[in-house]
Amino acid sequence: MTPLLDTHQHLLYRDTQGYEWSDGLPALAGKDFTLADYRALTEGKGVAASIFMEAAADDYQSEARFISALAKEKQNKILGLIASCRPEDDEGFEAWLDECSDMPVVGYRRILHEVPDELSQVEAFRHNIRKIGAQGRVFDMVFRADQLSIAFDLARACDDVQFVLDHCGVPAIADGDDGGWKTGISALAELPNVSCKISGVLAYCAPGQATLDSISPYVDHVIESFGPSRLIWGSDWPVVDITSGLPHWIDIFRQVVSKLNDGEAAAICNGNAQRLYGVQL
Repeated sequence: MTPLLDTHQHLLYRDTQGYEWSDGLPALAGKDFTLADYRALTEGKGVAASIFMEAAADDYQSEARFISALAKEKQNKILGLIASCRPEDDEGFEAWLDECSDMPVVGYRRILHEVPDELSQVEAFRHNIRKIGAQGRVFDMVFRADQLSIAFDLARACDDVQFVLDHCGVPAIADGDDGGWKTGISALAELPNVSCKISGVLAYCAPGQATLDSISPYVDHVIESFGPSRLIWGSDWPVVDITSGLPHWIDIFRQVVSKLNDGEAAAICNGNAQRLYGVQL
């Protein structure tokens, strides 16, 4: 069984952090999602280690400090964390990058699919993103299918930064792609500084339709566009619980990569992520 490096592990510890965004989601509201829960769900599934993905905590800096302490305990098998940041705000931005340099931070993310489109289009934002690249860190970007041209412009304007497009570019699987997502993915794949994360897609399926058949047209297009050398995997747990569950998603993903040769499958399962984020299993 090829080892998996989960590059999109959320953890929710409500005794230390607030997560207002989750209050309206019955599958998540009021619940903790801890390392112990994660271990129980992934037991026997071949998940070797993880990279924590910022979980949009109410206080993102406090969240990073808390997870950093967890990551320093080797038995937790958290190889690094992708911290939240605010590139649109010069005040305190460099100080935050400096603090993160003393933590096992391997990348950053600013959730962009729920903010005004123009946020990432201004030069001040892009200037700060380039600072992330200068540190050798990755920027994970999350945009909806209708925003992929904005993602393209950002990545093209910051061509010295390595970007990872989360959740396959958020395809509207339940509604069916109108062609815009497919075109946007093809365009982004032309940029050599962009990789793509196969994650989150089950959450975009219609209720009861979180299946391999439902996601295959989308995942297949991502694989064809980016190629096995620029794809990584993420669980998006516990958000995946909205329509499915983590064990089910792992099983589906292994069916996806079973179509590839061993080297290609290993690259997507763990090799590419180790290279991109500078970690080692």
